[in-house]
Amino acid sequence: MRSFILLAVALALTIGCWRPDAASAATSVEPAPSTKATTPGVELANAISIITGAAISPLLGVSAVGAWRYFHAQTPQQLAKLPWFAQPWFWIPAFVLVIACFLKDTLGIAAPRLLKKPLDVADAIGHKINGLIAVGAFVPLIIAVFPSAEPEASLFGQSGFLAAIDLSWLGNGILVPVAMFAFFLVFLASNAINVLILLSPFAVLDAALKGFRLLVLLTVTATAFVNPWLGAVWALIIIGIAYFIAGWSFRLSHFGFVFIWDFVTLRRRRFLPDQSANRMFLARQINKVPARSYGKLLRDEKGNLVLKYHPWLVLPERVLVLPEGRYAIGKGLFYSQIMKENGQGLTAAMLLPPRYRGHEDELVSIYGLAGVRDAGLRAAFRWLKDLLGFRPEPQPV
Repeated sequence: MRSFILLAVALALTIGCWRPDAASAATSVEPAPSTKATTPGVELANAISIITGAAISPLLGVSAVGAWRYFHAQTPQQLAKLPWFAQPWFWIPAFVLVIACFLKDTLGIAAPRLLKKPLDVADAIGHKINGLIAVGAFVPLIIAVFPSAEPEASLFGQSGFLAAIDLSWLGNGILVPVAMFAFFLVFLASNAINVLILLSPFAVLDAALKGFRLLVLLTVTATAFVNPWLGAVWALIIIGIAYFIAGWSFRLSHFGFVFIWDFVTLRRRRFLPDQSANRMFLARQINKVPARSYGKLLRDEKGNLVLKYHPWLVLPERVLVLPEGRYAIGKGLFYSQIMKENGQGLTAAMLLPPRYRGHEDELVSIYGLAGVRDAGLRAAFRWLKDLLGFRPEPQPV
């Protein structure tokens, strides 16, 4: 799983950073929205707002920018040289998908949860794919704001030595990785909202989360239209907030990605637990290790449960020793947990991805746990069966 994520990120970075001079050439032929000439500073301010908006909602942001540039192209030559996201073959179907998602979130709010959640899963998968495409193929075209140097503008005239020097590629080349990093931060925060929507059991909370994300996107667009510098300042504030919650956003996003992948691919049908170490998530903060840290759980030579994990999946390995005690597996309706028994009941320690459903007894044997208990909705259904008398009486041995 970690290698898959690293490959996807590397591919996006490669697409975005390869030949930034070509990206500059693609954007330099497009006209500005107004008839007044704009300076690189104003172009950069607009680019910051555009990138932030696209990171919040990649499909809507990229298609909106593409449609804007298409309708502001003034000649057939300019239309022919527009980048891919400004071509009708892209932004028209993209707007259709955006409208379909909007109808799902508004008219479908009263739909049964079992029908609406699969659509939310599809929406979350599309959000990730659109984000990867945007960070690699959209951001470099937007952030290339420095135009190529004109020979007439050289210090020594057309035949001067400095006329042959064009440093626009250097400025654009520096901006591209910075812009991609900023996009990634905001995209992580937006994607974390998608995961919260999937985990939410209430339609009202779903609507509130989606409304909040749309409100933030509208404020970025509105401030940029009022004044480019005001829009850039507000976009930078959003990027700053996204930076400070980046760790939380990344862990929640990766948690959602693993769960969605296991559900969609029905991985539990072909999965077998390892006999010594298995990957899972930390359920709560323990000894300053944050919740949803992802790593391998095993028993050390002293018999303690140990979680070996890599912060951000790629940093040097760290080791967390779980508190001593009696542990059991809480079997839920959709996923299970390793839980610590205490005087007040059971406390979640590790979250098991959906691939472990049906393998709880094997994990009990592997880790020497205290058995399997019903938990969550499964425990509630069992209590309801007992209350209504639908549970059969145990047969004597």
